[in-house]
Amino acid sequence: MLQYLGIYIHKPRSSYIETSAEIATRVLQDFGIARSRDLERAGVSRSQIRRLREQGLLERLGRGLYRRSGAPLSERHDLAAAARIVPGGVICLLSALRFHGLTTVNPFEVWLAIDRKAWRPRRDHPPLRLIYLSSAALREGVEGHDVDGVTVRVFSAARTVADCFKFRNKIGTDVAVEALRDYRRVHPKRLDAVWRCAETDRVTRVIRPYLEAIG
Repeated sequence: MLQYLGIYIHKPRSSYIETSAEIATRVLQDFGIARSRDLERAGVSRSQIRRLREQGLLERLGRGLYRRSGAPLSERHDLAAAARIVPGGVICLLSALRFHGLTTVNPFEVWLAIDRKAWRPRRDHPPLRLIYLSSAALREGVEGHDVDGVTVRVFSAARTVADCFKFRNKIGTDVAVEALRDYRRVHPKRLDAVWRCAETDRVTRVIRPYLEAIG
């Protein structure tokens, strides 16, 4: 309401209302990959989501996960999907090794570390391999990386190598040793970072002979 020469004038409100397609586009621009709950909170109903899929505007990646049809996806899109499903999770072990280029293994599951007390997701896509850690352990050596418009939390290369020795019964000692050798090749002057992470993981006794052998 504006006052001009003592007369109050009502300023007309804009009559423009966003369509469901425009809302969905905006949400997906913000999130990269969106959950159905993200779309619903923004005002796109389940029936509208279904209609947008039928119209070819949305593509379903997995149960409750969507992206814009035709939007480019990198080879790491499974990591982005996992990050959207479990925002508090951290990419770890084989998936983190692959991310950092420290292994030839290409896991078919996304290895994801979550809090021991956290909700345990059950999804068809992407398949998840969950590792349970304390909340303190989930804060050490975490990096944020942009993958397909999604911020993905990944353990650092040094932390990942140390974790491989800690969880060698799950992935195999040979994989851990290969990761250490590849780490040395890529980061020859940063082996001290692996040692510090090994101290945190309490695996210095295990990793020491391998560090001395490659040192």
